[in-house]
Amino acid sequence: MQSNGEFAIQARGLTRRFGALVAVNEVDLNVPTGKIYGFLGPNGSGKSTTIRMLCGLLTPSSGQASVLGLDAGKDSEALKQQIGYMTQRFSLYEDLSVRENLQFIGEVYAIPRRERRGRMDELLSRFRLTGRERQRAGTLSGGQKQRLALAAATMHRPNLLLLDEPTSAVDPSNRRDFWESLFELTEQGTTILVSTHYMDEAVRCHNLAILDRGVKVADGSPRSLGENIATNVIEVQADDIDAAHLALHGVPQIVSLTRLGTRLRAQLPKHISEPAAIVARALRHAGIAAEVDRVFPDIEDIFVAVTELRETRPGTTEAVDS
Repeated sequence: MQSNGEFAIQARGLTRRFGALVAVNEVDLNVPTGKIYGFLGPNGSGKSTTIRMLCGLLTPSSGQASVLGLDAGKDSEALKQQIGYMTQRFSLYEDLSVRENLQFIGEVYAIPRRERRGRMDELLSRFRLTGRERQRAGTLSGGQKQRLALAAATMHRPNLLLLDEPTSAVDPSNRRDFWESLFELTEQGTTILVSTHYMDEAVRCHNLAILDRGVKVADGSPRSLGENIATNVIEVQADDIDAAHLALHGVPQIVSLTRLGTRLRAQLPKHISEPAAIVARALRHAGIAAEVDRVFPDIEDIFVAVTELRETRPGTTEAVDS
């Protein structure tokens, strides 16, 4: 399979079996060049296995993938020179200093000594590690370790970054700063594939694939995914949200009901006309005063619609970003 400049990654029928377990099942991918493409899914959904196949660490049981124009299986050694890979666990040497870790990575990628020194200084400054060059990596905070790991993954200026749950061990502030760094990298032309189970991170991606038990059940921009799910989302705000939840729980047209603090999000199939009126009528019948509005689906609504609800109807939801 030949790739083109429009897509950094193209995969067709990518499958990985471990004995009787099908961890990834016939996944197709088109990852645009110079964009952030996200994998959203719970633990065990196949995100890490897919990433390992794309970077040549695992051989697919069937299917194929072209990554930066190279066959991910046959050309894995050449591919490793062009990609950066960062896992959720800190994988650098904790007994080495910050600078020693970067120096080692530079030597692995055969970066010339003069260029390597300047590149290390650049990365130390960019990722706010200046002044910690001699500090052992194992004594860094979680956020500092994360920044060092990203610096190491980009030491050789890769065209593609593969990030497997990179923010799972850091606080929200560090997660926000980390994403700012990712956007800066895409502005320089780097393509990024990042897996996450955080909804607020998924919405930051330019494009997104949702995986469920090894199957890709949705693919597109967050906007297009919201436009193409098979349900309408109705939001309810009420003083007595518990009573509202109880009143709506038995309404047959509602296929999903989620409580969010003082709000409820109800999903009804799109073929049902006037979904907001159905919800409002059920609340009035129960004597509950509430505000009822149809709203655009957020990432959590989309995730519920294409995972939990997909078993109740045939087919999957697949959106194409226009």
